[in-house]
Amino acid sequence: MKRSLTAAAAVLSVALAGAVPADAAAIPAFPVPKIFGTAFQPDPGHDFTKRISSRKDGVLRGWITHVAPGQVEYEPIKWVKDKYSEGHFVGPAEGDVAAYASPVAKNVVFLSALGCSATLAGFTVNKQGLGSKRCSRTALLTRAKKYQRPSLITVYRSEIVKLQEIYTP
Repeated sequence: MKRSLTAAAAVLSVALAGAVPADAAAIPAFPVPKIFGTAFQPDPGHDFTKRISSRKDGVLRGWITHVAPGQVEYEPIKWVKDKYSEGHFVGPAEGDVAAYASPVAKNVVFLSALGCSATLAGFTVNKQGLGSKRCSRTALLTRAKKYQRPSLITVYRSEIVKLQEIYTP
C-alpha cells in the first residue's frame, strides 16, 4: 500500500512539474491569418540581418522555398489581384530578406489540397479552400522539393508542426 502511494505521488509530482515529453504537449491554437491576405504578415522583433532562423510560434501564410537536410526554408506570401485572373500569391521582392528556416517535426501534420500522390491528381479541400487530406512527412518534403505551394505553416517551439496547403487553380 505504502509503495503504491509513493508511486502515485511521484507520478503526480512529475505531471504537476510539467516534465512531460515535448511530443505529448498539445500545440496551442494560434490565430490564423487571412487565407488570401494582401499584405505580408509582420514579424516584430525578428532580426533578418542575422543568420536565417525560425519564425516565432504561430501560423504564417507562406511557402517552402528550399529543402535541405534537417530543415526547410520558407517565406511569407501575399495575395495579389491581377488584370487577367482572380489573382495569385507572391513572395517578397528579389533582394528583400524575409526568409525563415526550421526543421520539420517528425510527426508533422501535412494537410494536402491535392492528395498525397506525386502527380497532384487529387482535389482534397474544405469549404475555405484549405487542404483536408492528411499525408505523410515524406510526401510533404517530396512535394516541397518540386513545387512552391501556398500554405498555412504552423511553427511551434521552432519546428514546423503543421502545414496546410491553400488551394489555388
